[in-house]
Amino acid sequence: VTVETYFTVAKECSEALVKMLEACRADGFRPVVCSAYRSMGTQQMLYANKIATMIEEGHSKASAHANAGKYVAVPGTSEHQLGLALDIVDSSSNALDDSQANTPAQKWLMEHCYEYGFILRFPPDKMDITGIVWEPWHYRYVGVEVALEIRDLGITLEEYLGAVNE
Repeated sequence: VTVETYFTVAKECSEALVKMLEACRADGFRPVVCSAYRSMGTQQMLYANKIATMIEEGHSKASAHANAGKYVAVPGTSEHQLGLALDIVDSSSNALDDSQANTPAQKWLMEHCYEYGFILRFPPDKMDITGIVWEPWHYRYVGVEVALEIRDLGITLEEYLGAVNE
């Protein structure tokens, strides 16, 4: 389902996403989806680009290959490929770095995303559990009930799934 001009998400989360973005905008903020569904080819390109960038920054080829997955999901493992993950930024700052967490729209999204069934997927200080660095712009649709439970427990999706599957 195409939600904004040209972004596609899974049908399960499209209505919730539209409602969340509309509510955020109604409160005076300007969220912008900068990435949603990704094909395998797109994910492969992003992953290869991250490896190349890391090598250019001085990492060895082995180190770049070993660490790129902390920043860009290995193709075939990205939630973007499911159509359930979105990168949402504040229109005042499209930087995908820690500064995004301090933007007005992002603060609103972090506080209210659970009401619409989304979780902040890669929270700060949880890389040891998620395997991915903090991404204050990356949201994952899990449904309202699960999102609220994850928020209330202060856990990650990995911790939630581990508890459910025990």
